[in-house]
Amino acid sequence: MRLFKRKTKLDHNKLPKHIAFILDGNGRWAKKRGIPRAIGHSYGVKAVANTIENCMNLGIKYMSFYTFSTENWKRPQQEINAIFDLLRDYIKKDWQEYENKPIKLVTSGDITKLPEDLYKEIQKVKDKTANKDEFVVNIALNYGGRDEIVNAVNTIIDTGVKKVDKESFKNYLYTKDLPDPDLIIRTSGEVRTSNFMPYQSAYSEWHFPKTFWPDFNKKELEKALVNYQSRNRRFGSIKKEDVNEAKN
Repeated sequence: MRLFKRKTKLDHNKLPKHIAFILDGNGRWAKKRGIPRAIGHSYGVKAVANTIENCMNLGIKYMSFYTFSTENWKRPQQEINAIFDLLRDYIKKDWQEYENKPIKLVTSGDITKLPEDLYKEIQKVKDKTANKDEFVVNIALNYGGRDEIVNAVNTIIDTGVKKVDKESFKNYLYTKDLPDPDLIIRTSGEVRTSNFMPYQSAYSEWHFPKTFWPDFNKKELEKALVNYQSRNRRFGSIKKEDVNEAKN
């Protein structure tokens, strides 16, 4: 006997403002098909483009994509080069298509460590889209959450600030102009945070679908959103009716 009915319909009035994605499973998706890992990454880029479109169609303003971590430098150089080649194509081609759309590109991480030509291409698009604000896409490149916090602390020390609180500390993070993510989705079935936005995700809801990132589509996004909407986000408090019950 079922005691409750699982929520299955998406409520468009209760969507998150900011969704962050950990793009996991490109290599395993390729291996499963007996093709090079680089091809898995190329399909992963297509999934990013499709996810941006799907989020925009739903009216979700902020999207973050964990694309290349500080730990990813440990991968074989050939794979790193392939990822950077795909990023070049993505920045040059896909963002040209967004030129007439109200979408801004921002980044998280130390992108000065990227190949110089890629860094310049990214900066060019960031400058070009700086005044747009209807939708914001945050690409996390050469990003590590612990590095971000250490960098923020060192900046505070260097600027001579004697004291910060939770709100002012946010101003020293890469994501200072973004709200904290309401929902973080990590694909491929791995259940860990992998050094992604440790400060910003303190009250984020997490969703871990088994789907590899190249297969993440509109249906998977909506499934994640329905799951998100089924949760009771209390931020350490309790619901009003529970307060009344506690008084009785």
